[in-house]
Amino acid sequence: MSSIVQGKPEYYSVGILTVSDTCSRDSTKDRSGPVLKTLFEETSQLKKPFHVKTKIVKDDTFEIQKSVKDWCDVENLDLVVTTGGTGFGVRDITPEAVQPLFEKTCSGITYAMIKASLEKTEFAALSRPVCGIRGNTIILTIPGSPKGAKENVQAILNVLPHAIDLVRGESGENVHAQLRVESHECVHHDHKHGDKHQYLSTSLFGPVSQRKRKSPYPMITVAEALNIVAEHSNILSPIKVPVDENLIGMVLAEDVVARQPVPGYRASILDGYAVIANDGPGVYPVIGVSIANTSHLSTNKLQPGQIARITTGGPVPPGATAVVMVEDTTLVRASEDGLQEESVEIHVQVSDGANIREIGSDTSIGTIVARKGELFSAVGGEIGVLASVGVKEVCVYRLPVFGVLSTGNEVIDFKSTSELKYGQIFDSNRPTLLAIAKATGFEVKDFGIVSDDAKELEKRLKEALTQVDVLVSTGGVSMGELDLFKPTLQQSLGATIHFGRVKMKPGKPTTFATLPGTAGAPEKLIFGLPGNPASATVTFYLFVLPALRKLAGYENWNSPILQAELMDKISLDPRPEYHRAVISFDHSKGKFMATSTGHQISSRMLSLRSCNSLLKLPERTDKCKELDKGSVVDVILIGKLNKTLQPSLKSKI
Repeated sequence: MSSIVQGKPEYYSVGILTVSDTCSRDSTKDRSGPVLKTLFEETSQLKKPFHVKTKIVKDDTFEIQKSVKDWCDVENLDLVVTTGGTGFGVRDITPEAVQPLFEKTCSGITYAMIKASLEKTEFAALSRPVCGIRGNTIILTIPGSPKGAKENVQAILNVLPHAIDLVRGESGENVHAQLRVESHECVHHDHKHGDKHQYLSTSLFGPVSQRKRKSPYPMITVAEALNIVAEHSNILSPIKVPVDENLIGMVLAEDVVARQPVPGYRASILDGYAVIANDGPGVYPVIGVSIANTSHLSTNKLQPGQIARITTGGPVPPGATAVVMVEDTTLVRASEDGLQEESVEIHVQVSDGANIREIGSDTSIGTIVARKGELFSAVGGEIGVLASVGVKEVCVYRLPVFGVLSTGNEVIDFKSTSELKYGQIFDSNRPTLLAIAKATGFEVKDFGIVSDDAKELEKRLKEALTQVDVLVSTGGVSMGELDLFKPTLQQSLGATIHFGRVKMKPGKPTTFATLPGTAGAPEKLIFGLPGNPASATVTFYLFVLPALRKLAGYENWNSPILQAELMDKISLDPRPEYHRAVISFDHSKGKFMATSTGHQISSRMLSLRSCNSLLKLPERTDKCKELDKGSVVDVILIGKLNKTLQPSLKSKI
């Protein structure tokens, strides 16, 4: 029953009933119930929250009716929502079970739900929702799919508080007053405490005159945005892979131990002669040869007064206790044909074990040769170590696959034509991000260019999200009438937008969202980057690349930060700026030097030419409006270091 404060309920009570034979046997398969619970709990109308309880029953008329009647007649809930069993299937009986319980019908709410769904898909005509009132409780039956369930509730979410107040016997005037102020209230939790965000974006199908004039998304700092991205970038599941060059860029998911000793035999460190150390200097007959090749391996035991020629890496003959380097010997006698050594003089005294690598001296069996969390670098040493100890397969974290998509009616693939029409631009974002992918070693899929059309964008996003772990789209994230990315994510895909504006230059409208995975798969990460080329590239390095690295298991997923001295005076912006620059090491000064790449407008691709770093510049204040030449700033390294400065890139700001 709803709690009462000074005669008025302080919250709206909701019961969500999942109707499904499958989910009644295994509650982990229920996806619609949790989606609806989250939707209600993250939505607050007039500062009066929804308190939610859930239950699962099978497709059985008696169980459905009993649960609904208990919630209406005994617990006096304000709203009961059933999800599932509203289709054309043989077991879809929910409307027939619920409708006899109604004392009044609510055809307007039913129409609103069907209309909203039909605007998204014609298959909504196959759903059979009903709505009615029993006592002081509103009852809704909605589809069982998470997307359909969420769409139906979102279609009527703004009117539900008013409807509940009226059914309770209240006037609902407070709801009217609030809706007159703002018809779509921005709803969110305090991002400073890491809570999930959920915002109500402008309707995809409303007229442009009703679009929001100000972004409903709070401006958060880069640090806060990075923390949110990191929170949702969970390491992907481990997989077994062969030990070969394809391991580069992967991270070990478990310790690896040596299966073979290295070396596996007593091996000579250098070219020379295997000797018995106690024999000392003198002239000795050469009785054999030991070369680093099994076909030349002698098993004869070396006797006192004998020596054997040996090469680097060759097996030390049985009985030998040391190796004398060839430089410390003299040939005394050769064979008649001059091809073989018969006797050699040893000039030095060596100790036992000299110049011999004993079995397992480098690595013994069971030694940990690579540890969990270790990255296979392009240097190649890690792969060589594993091969040396006979490890043929290792367990590593799966590398994420990410997709790249460009949006915009004006955006044209530069390969498709040599001439642009008035108002068109070549797409530089996809080629840039695809090139970054190749350089960083992550697998990328190209999903091309999509026009500013809500249904086409929805279709392309759905297609892409079935194939990737991370989706990166550029464009359509600002406040224009054709900026459809955010509302499409929320209203068509049911994604959660965690932030939609970041206090930075360039890249203010950067957007980050997630979508739950299916069948136990990890959630999908979705980045909406600005359409301006410099903004897209900078925000990719700041947010997307660290997320990819963290998903892959990197312990240090952020780009390295150095300190460099400015070569020019730089004016500051009201927002913290990530200024494109070239840094080089000046050996005469013993420090890194930073040279701006020139004009930093976010559409200027030339600001990225030869850029290898981003200067982290503070926001402008009354006391500090610019940084003088010689100032030292933090620098995010995104490319290779240059050994010397390039004067041709030096520009005045």
